[in-house]
Amino acid sequence: MTVRLPLVLQGHGEDRDGLLRCDYFEASRCRSCSLIETPYAVQLSDKERRCRELLPSVPGDGWLPSFSGGYRGFRNRVKLVVGGSAGAVTLGILGPDGAGVDLRECAIQAPEIAAVIPEIAAFLESTGLEPYDVPARRGELKFVHVTVAPASEDGVSPLMLRIVGRTQQTLDVVRARLDALRTAVPHAVVISVNLLPEHKAVLEGEREELLLGSSLPMRLGFADRPLTLHLMPQSFFQTNTAVARELYAQVAEWVVGVRPASLWDLYCGVGGFALHCAAALGDRACRVLGVELSEAAIDSARRSSNEAELRAEFLAADATRFAVTAAPESLPELLIVNPPRRGIGVELAEWIEGSGIRHLVYSSCNPESLARDLAAMPSYAVKEGRVFDMFPHTSHLEVAVLLERAQ
Repeated sequence: MTVRLPLVLQGHGEDRDGLLRCDYFEASRCRSCSLIETPYAVQLSDKERRCRELLPSVPGDGWLPSFSGGYRGFRNRVKLVVGGSAGAVTLGILGPDGAGVDLRECAIQAPEIAAVIPEIAAFLESTGLEPYDVPARRGELKFVHVTVAPASEDGVSPLMLRIVGRTQQTLDVVRARLDALRTAVPHAVVISVNLLPEHKAVLEGEREELLLGSSLPMRLGFADRPLTLHLMPQSFFQTNTAVARELYAQVAEWVVGVRPASLWDLYCGVGGFALHCAAALGDRACRVLGVELSEAAIDSARRSSNEAELRAEFLAADATRFAVTAAPESLPELLIVNPPRRGIGVELAEWIEGSGIRHLVYSSCNPESLARDLAAMPSYAVKEGRVFDMFPHTSHLEVAVLLERAQ
């Protein structure tokens, strides 16, 4: 079954009184942006208050002004469920009954993504492939993932397009029609098919087949020293480019203020923090090392470092295991951690507490786990903190803190 909104309900209307009007939300078609009926200024102040309450160790004057990149058109990556039927697909979410709900005019998607979704839908319809029917557990097409990067020098914003299907049939059909897909989405520099044969609540499978390109260039860095991060299909990157850019800049500013002779970036992903810190430090002698479990992410980080001619090294390893087994004489003067929502955990927190490392920067997408981890490291005092609204219209946020070990 396909749920198509009548034209009067599609898309979104004009903002009013600091509110982002969404016809999908008002029609109860999608409730993902749970705070959308709260004025945006109130959303932001509520997040600030929550962080202050959870992190009382941050001095009142230590909270820097919160950063927002705006509350519409901010998502650089969308993960759309393919619903509907062969030749008449929806791209959006599934309703409570398992039917597809089309959200191709969602107001929080980056404009460059919104512009290509109808073309992607038309391509999928032309293949004749059946969308995966969750209740019946049959069909082929499961998801479409689209990521947009900042514009290149020619003003074009490159895209990464991933189609998730159930079996080899999806791969064979998309590969055979690759030229048509490239015509439909001309700014795609990476196209891949991911196969997810299992019936389970995940967004992708282990097998990824590249059909075009290898990585998406995320052009970030600083005005005087540009820096490109390379995202492979299964790489992690923040969903809000403007906020990610400011987050990297803030951490780099803290690091430059400390002037460490060495730093480690644990859970470094494709190297965002390590590379921005290395670029900001410039010719200052500082040994920069990033550690991440994903070998593909480490390959991307090394490529970015080499291209920018930075003195940063990267190692594929479990971040916690690497740290707790390190020789005492090899420890850095400054440590950056950017863990998943669960936080760094007891083992790493206890190791940091006993490590003697002078400075710590902790970037967290979950202030509750951050508060729990900080409680396990009482030797550190929070010097400054800052809220970054990575996820407007939801309760989620990013918060970063700079800590210093007490004398």
